[in-house]
Amino acid sequence: MKSFIVLLLAVLTLPSYSQRSIQPSDVYRLKSVNDPQISPDGKWIAYVVSSPDSAKDKYDSDIWMVSWDGKESIQLTSSPESESTPRWSPDGKYLTFLSSRYDAKTSQIWKMDRRGGEASKLTSLKVSISDYDWSPDSKKIVLVIKDQDPTESEEKKKTKKPIAMDRYHFKADGEGYLERKRNHLYVFDVMTQKLDTVTSGDFDNNRPVWSPDSRQLAFVSNRTVDADRNGNTDIWVVDAKQGATAKLLTKWVDADDAPMWSPDGKSIAYLKSRTPEYDIYDQPQIAVVSIAGGEPKIISAKVDRDMSAPVWSNDGKSILTTMADDRRMHVVSFDVASQEMKKITSGDRVFRFLQRGPNNRWVALSSDVHTPYEVYGIEGTTATRLTHVHDEFLKPLMLASVEAFNSKSKDGTDVGSLLLWPAGAPKNKKLPLILWIHGGPTGQDDFSFDLISQLHAANGYAVANVNYRGSNGRGMQYSRAIYADWGNKEVMDLLGAVDHLIKEGKADPDRLGVGGWSYGGILTDYITAADTRFKAAASGAGSALWFSLYGADQYTKQYEAELGVPWKTKDKWMELSSPFFNIEKVKTPTLYMVGEKDFNVPAIGGEQMYQALKSLGVPTEFVVYPNQFHGIRTPSYQIDRYTRYKDWFGKYIDNPKMSGAIDTKK
Repeated sequence: MKSFIVLLLAVLTLPSYSQRSIQPSDVYRLKSVNDPQISPDGKWIAYVVSSPDSAKDKYDSDIWMVSWDGKESIQLTSSPESESTPRWSPDGKYLTFLSSRYDAKTSQIWKMDRRGGEASKLTSLKVSISDYDWSPDSKKIVLVIKDQDPTESEEKKKTKKPIAMDRYHFKADGEGYLERKRNHLYVFDVMTQKLDTVTSGDFDNNRPVWSPDSRQLAFVSNRTVDADRNGNTDIWVVDAKQGATAKLLTKWVDADDAPMWSPDGKSIAYLKSRTPEYDIYDQPQIAVVSIAGGEPKIISAKVDRDMSAPVWSNDGKSILTTMADDRRMHVVSFDVASQEMKKITSGDRVFRFLQRGPNNRWVALSSDVHTPYEVYGIEGTTATRLTHVHDEFLKPLMLASVEAFNSKSKDGTDVGSLLLWPAGAPKNKKLPLILWIHGGPTGQDDFSFDLISQLHAANGYAVANVNYRGSNGRGMQYSRAIYADWGNKEVMDLLGAVDHLIKEGKADPDRLGVGGWSYGGILTDYITAADTRFKAAASGAGSALWFSLYGADQYTKQYEAELGVPWKTKDKWMELSSPFFNIEKVKTPTLYMVGEKDFNVPAIGGEQMYQALKSLGVPTEFVVYPNQFHGIRTPSYQIDRYTRYKDWFGKYIDNPKMSGAIDTKK
């Protein structure tokens, strides 16, 4: 009996799980957290949790709420349809959200009483609402509604009407072909249910925000003669009533965006582009302009970094934002009077989606290399994690370690990168390496959770994430270095990082792989045409023959601004299409992937490279994900994509992990 008791105690003390490597099927367990909104009294934060539904093969989003101390977490919605965009009424009585749940055929505003009970429909329009904002007095709501035909939802089973276009910019990923249907602003009276039209005309109006006295709206619009042909957006102000005339507040020839009223209602802070021409590499600055007009004051002029939307402090003396800075993104504060910057958060992590609450309480999303985004509360310079949505997802997993490293390119450029090292792999042994390239190009690999790179590392690869020139986080000059010179400096930086890891004894030069999605797929094509060392490649949503994309994708405005039209600058277009015209140099077995409805980087980009390699006898495959746009959103397709990466790299790279040489179990 004694031995039985000892055995029973031993069994009871064992953990209920054993740690293992992350697998593609873990997609079904991975949720996402978004849109944190702090209540007017500062005691609760509403947020959105999106969860994969394996049976329906889609994501379902629900509204949750967590207390400021993080001790209570409550799920507020659980309908079969998704709920999004939670917003508190300023008087604290209601929490509202957007959904087409139950009998609603369109996306409407629903309200929940703070005291409890089921949500009820606040608006009952025949058309969908895409965004909204409560007035500070809680009496009205501004709605953003795109021009729609109310009968369209009833005609889904009928033959669809022809799509007639006469616009310069006539297609967009996720939206399809663009007619002259515009976003306009409407004001909804909560008590009377009356709806007033505030804007009209052949231009879009977005990002409305109320003045503190609830009388006016600031919003963003491009009202130039041919808005499709430039990058202009201006800040406009209009009385929040039908028939009012909008007043132009900013007159910069390029982008002004993300307006936010000062607490006293006398000024508006916003994001202002740096260069007057349309430029995807531009990194916005924080500006402040008087509501009376005049020249704006650049608050962040002393800092050469990429800023996010500005948020005023409660006293109006400072403006906070999140700032990208060399593999990190942190909350920073700018003193409005002195323009001096102060760092609020620190460490190897990223923050985004900053929101202000009362009494100098702030909320944001934050992630580190081993934890997906969670909701954080910020007071002073202390950031505290409030939600634990991903605890169960992370519990059984052994994840790769992540460390920063810097390398020198052959022209002397210093490049900052990250290296993932598989759990259980010896530190003193060189491993097969996958160079995994981020898209954009104006993004950055940072200290946030990276599912794809973690999956590669779980298969026994060291993984290099390189912030090549063109990336943000290193200043305007670094980002704009690739202007009209694609595939040159980026390749130099990427190969320089690989050479550095080989020299350091971390990467095996005979077992290299490369891949990426979007601009990462494009650079994969440049890499395989420039260097035959790579044993396998995966080019997702990539392209190489730029001529064929003119008019086929959504970037005509960029092409003409940066390269000129192809019939006048054909030598430049030919030069940039070097991967296709040097296709005979490509010896790397390459897997091409694309979303069927991708208008960002259409399927033709991968199709041409696939067909060329097939003609040349180089091993290749082409995978199309039905009804997917640029981002693959269907969970089973995500799993399929990650599994194909594993199989493709495993097939062509001599990887001991695929034969069980590295034991990742404890």
